Amino acid sequence: MLVFGLIAAWVTLGDVSSFDSPIINAVQSMESPTLTALAKMLSLVGSSKLAIGISVLTIILLYFLLKHRMELLLFIWVGLGSQLLNSLMKQWFHRERPNIHRIIQEVGYSFPSGHSMAAFSLYGVIAYLLWRHLPRRRERAILVILAVLMTGGIGWSRIYLGVHYPSDVIGGYAASGAWLMLSIGWFESYRSRRKRTTAA
Repeated sequence: MLVFGLIAAWVTLGDVSSFDSPIINAVQSMESPTLTALAKMLSLVGSSKLAIGISVLTIILLYFLLKHRMELLLFIWVGLGSQLLNSLMKQWFHRERPNIHRIIQEVGYSFPSGHSMAAFSLYGVIAYLLWRHLPRRRERAILVILAVLMTGGIGWSRIYLGVHYPSDVIGGYAASGAWLMLSIGWFESYRSRRKRTTAA
């Protein structure tokens, strides 16, 4: 939350271009047909349509197959909350998208990045739910690495494609990270209270 607050203040009050521009130049200087195809694929993975599809599959798995009703509520809470927060914050900050070198076209405001927030929330909560059921450290390490690579790749793709500033992406990660941590904290606290009540 502190990181997001600092970035939001910088975007609103300061000259954040001194931070954004060198990163944009470095990322877009690597442009090639292969990287462009990869960036478009990662951007698609972080899009609303695919995120909804993955969410529906996860809900079906949690509700019908695993019978994890509490985990299902956490998953829905994190996803919907992240989307609502992103919509509210974009309307609040009204930051225009970069107009330097766009490979694709996007509409709407820029800060914080919706793709970055959705990716962090979706893959973060899935990683947390799977983590709880993986007994081995190696499996958990692989899970975390995959979640980080997927989330980081989606953020990189938005900068590469020219539709977001780096500060948009980092701000999105920070906002979703705070929301995910608070949600998991509430979830764990509820589970602990429930266990104590059942044991009593």
